Amino acid sequence: MISRVTGKIIEKGNNYLVVDINGLAYQVFVPTTVMQRVGESLTADGSICLQTFHYLQSDANKSIPVLIGFLNDIEKDFFEIFITVSGIGPRAALKALNKPISEIARAIDEGDLLFLKSLPGIGEQRAKEIIAKLQNKIGRFGLIQDRKSKETSVKAKDISEEALAVLLQLEYKRSEALQMIKKSLEASADINTTEELLNLVYKQRKLK
Repeated sequence: MISRVTGKIIEKGNNYLVVDINGLAYQVFVPTTVMQRVGESLTADGSICLQTFHYLQSDANKSIPVLIGFLNDIEKDFFEIFITVSGIGPRAALKALNKPISEIARAIDEGDLLFLKSLPGIGEQRAKEIIAKLQNKIGRFGLIQDRKSKETSVKAKDISEEALAVLLQLEYKRSEALQMIKKSLEASADINTTEELLNLVYKQRKLK
């Protein structure tokens, strides 16, 4: 079982990272709430350490090994508790965790059906089952300091720093990467995520 992956990010998708470990690349799926803070967790050399949940996904007549990554053990612990709710498997939980875990834990503890129903794939009946199963059992997860990180992730400075880290991992020179980021930000004032910024950088390069 793979419990931890440490290496350099060589590819970043909407819900996954590809991490290179001495020439061996692992695709690690990452919940949205975790993906929003990946840039904050990169080391000086652009490496990242992900705690991973490893399981086999059954598909037709085959089983596919899947890794789901987290920035720390407590996020992984919440995920493992969350999937104990009937009807919520790893794939559903991966999709549902698109808001800070501390907020989800608060909603469960307070029986906030409206909030839980706003999570992707979680309807009213499933929200009731989550509350029935987990209420008064997950208080410690409400202490995770992830809300501030999410709120500041949309700031241009933070987005630029994360985009720079990705471009450096893709072996662009620092000066070249900074110039591409600057040009893209000047071209659009409506960039809210690192993914949007990197897409615009790519389009700008195609126009050359």
